[in-house]
Amino acid sequence: MNHTQHLCSSLLTNCRSLKNLKQVHAYVCKTGLDTDPIIAGKLLLHSAVSVPDALDYARRLFLHFPNPDVFMHNTLIRGLAESDTPQNSLITFVEMRRRLTAPLDSFSFAFLLKAAASYRSLESGIQLHCQAIVHGLDTHLFVGTTLVSMYAECGFVAFAKKVFEEMFEPNVVAWNAVVTACFRCGDVKGADMMFNRMPFRNLTSWNVMLAGYTKAGELELARKLFLEMPVKDDVSWSTMIVGFAHNGFFYEAFGFFRELQQVGMRPNEVSLTGVLSACADAGAIEFGKILHGFIEKSGLLWMISVNNALLDTYSKCGNVGMARLVFERMPEKRSIVSWTSMIAGLAMHGYGEEAIQLFHEMEESGIRPDGIAFISILYACSHAGLIEKGYEYFYKMKDIYNIEPAIEHYGCMVDLYGRAGQLDKAYEFIIHMPVLPTAIIWRTLLGACSIHGNVKLAERVKERLSELDPNNSGDHVLLSNIYAIAGKWKDVAAVRRSMTDQRMNKTPGWSMIEVDKIMYSFVAGEVQNSITEEAYEKLKEIMLKIRVEGCYIPEVGSVLHDIEEEEKEDSVSRHSEKLAVAFGIARLCKGSIIRIVKNLRVCRDCHTVMKLISKVYGLEIVVRDRSRFHSFKTGSCSCRDYW
Repeated sequence: MNHTQHLCSSLLTNCRSLKNLKQVHAYVCKTGLDTDPIIAGKLLLHSAVSVPDALDYARRLFLHFPNPDVFMHNTLIRGLAESDTPQNSLITFVEMRRRLTAPLDSFSFAFLLKAAASYRSLESGIQLHCQAIVHGLDTHLFVGTTLVSMYAECGFVAFAKKVFEEMFEPNVVAWNAVVTACFRCGDVKGADMMFNRMPFRNLTSWNVMLAGYTKAGELELARKLFLEMPVKDDVSWSTMIVGFAHNGFFYEAFGFFRELQQVGMRPNEVSLTGVLSACADAGAIEFGKILHGFIEKSGLLWMISVNNALLDTYSKCGNVGMARLVFERMPEKRSIVSWTSMIAGLAMHGYGEEAIQLFHEMEESGIRPDGIAFISILYACSHAGLIEKGYEYFYKMKDIYNIEPAIEHYGCMVDLYGRAGQLDKAYEFIIHMPVLPTAIIWRTLLGACSIHGNVKLAERVKERLSELDPNNSGDHVLLSNIYAIAGKWKDVAAVRRSMTDQRMNKTPGWSMIEVDKIMYSFVAGEVQNSITEEAYEKLKEIMLKIRVEGCYIPEVGSVLHDIEEEEKEDSVSRHSEKLAVAFGIARLCKGSIIRIVKNLRVCRDCHTVMKLISKVYGLEIVVRDRSRFHSFKTGSCSCRDYW
């Protein structure tokens, strides 16, 4: 290499953006090195793999080079395989076969098999396997290991094991791959057997087992293995902390946190963001507060990702004020994720105007909104009933920011019109969409029909859903709800018979509440135990009190059975969120905010009951249902009965 080649190579190594890459490319052309295979290959490698958002540039570079070799083809295949459109790597492979007479190498197949795994194409994977056999590369260690992973990603663990057993001398990477394959396909026993057969293990082998056990919910096996580990690294500890937290065992997760500090190690970014994410999903605010204190005490607030996770945790746990405080106190320049998370947090709580104001502040700060930011602001408009603003932002996204709407943006618009009762407008919007509406789009409209009791349109929408997703029990339940509210009991019975004939089960409603850093779950109609008995006893007392002092009258319109009024009242009184709030009143200190997470939409009767409890008992109740937050104070709700 001469001095100019060395300089070009050094400049490429330090490239961090497409702009820098173009500048180096211009210098390469100016010095006449654009036809040099080594420099051209490095330029292609950086644009296809290393530099973000430069893949299209890499494709143009590839087409510009007159005689690309195997390395160049493999580089482009690799870049495409790791992109959002991995199937395009197969097209490059076909062109490579046509243009080159040189033999294929192991890298070609490894990258292509990774692509097949990414978009879970078993057909492409098998064809590539056959091609590897033809070229004598199926027993190559690198190709064999990738084949094992590909079959696992496609859900065929038996094929993955067969490929592994045919490998001559599998190394520790191959052994780890087959153990991962077993866990990926839910074969915990198979993973155990493979792990026990391993002639040699490295730290990754142990960590693979830990991750597999925790993801499968086998926490005792994970704990036992963790104690047996000869050496533990930050990945091992992170796996245990995040694994236990995601399974709802927050007390144990924090125990691992304390133990981690006792052995002189610090939690890393992955463990902190992972466990905060688990807190956010479960609504475990008390554990989230402990983590917040730990993060501040340990001086870890400089990590922007940890701040974002903390913000998200407070938002999803119902404390938007603390989320705003975390946002305002962020030490570094806020990222697009920070702004979007805060906008989404305000949207979830029904603060539409505040979300819009923050969106404007983001624009003024020089941050360019992306597609996710527009989903958040459209969501805010939808839940606050700001129809004109939502319409304005939808077209602003296309006309000003040149962002092509994705299916999620169209879904937000359908939800916007549907919640406002403009069902015909929502239907017309779907019909004129430039992309084919998915089942989720039609389901959003069916949900709106349920809210507003439009039987005729609901039947038309259900016909569309039957074509796209005929086995979804939730759609049948929604239609049954609509018939029940309209008093069409024969139609309710027909829908229920259809569900029985197709062996469909209704998703049971559950609610969770955190008491003394322990998560308690209540399921409608579950077998009683000491916890649920305590909740039922307290609930009887509460219902009697709100009848007397709050003039409560049960709303039984959505009960899906043609039964007597008294039985209907008993049915709605057993909803899981009522049990959770009763348990909270029984166990929590006076004056504590009761926070509940619910997997389904809150029904009208439960919404009324929560308002009355907040008034009669002088409590604040925060409920996070499937789509938003409801904050109940002094007899009213933050949603202003618009949900």
